[in-house]
Amino acid sequence: MHSLKVLALFVLTGVLISACGVTKRGADFTAPISSDNARAIETGVSSWYGPNFHGKLTANGEVYDMDGVTAAHRTLPFGTILLVENLDNGKTVQVRVNDRGPYAKNRIIDLSKGAAEQIDMIGPGTARVRLYLIKGDLENSRITDLKVPTYTVQLGSYKERSQAEETSSEIKGSRIEDIKVNRETYYRVYFGTYTDPEEAKKEMERLNRMGYAGFVKQIENN
Repeated sequence: MHSLKVLALFVLTGVLISACGVTKRGADFTAPISSDNARAIETGVSSWYGPNFHGKLTANGEVYDMDGVTAAHRTLPFGTILLVENLDNGKTVQVRVNDRGPYAKNRIIDLSKGAAEQIDMIGPGTARVRLYLIKGDLENSRITDLKVPTYTVQLGSYKERSQAEETSSEIKGSRIEDIKVNRETYYRVYFGTYTDPEEAKKEMERLNRMGYAGFVKQIENN
């Protein structure tokens, strides 16, 4: 009888140790977020991109990994976390925005190959999707329309506002905006706001001919 009690205690101890082990391994696991506790922000068609871009730089300066779970979006701030639901089959995947695109008019997001695999859209190439915001601050972003990127000509970036004011005072129609990057504030001199990048480019070239160095940038990119 005593031996049976010892055996039972041994088995129970083993079960508890095993259970503790499972709990510890699960500590770093992020539970999937469902569409029930996230805010829907956009619905449309998704495409995916892979081998032709693998290893190239994304719009935020990262090296693109087609097997990762990232996405390109026209306007959402870099680092935004989305839940992408494939409306054709109900499957979901969480992605981080680190690139810009797609630029086909009927598409709202371009998934990495790894993300597209998780919602079974590799074969079809596209899918009807709904995007849910998991992490990101749209209210304080510079987005005016999720589907339409806006552009400007940047003519200077300074840590001192007085320097930006000096540059801006020389260029009629320019403006100064306070931009936060990695918790630091920069004072940037911009000219114009455009939805057509070619218009912004023409204005940049005009300013360059006047002796002002500048470049076209997408406003939502900071």
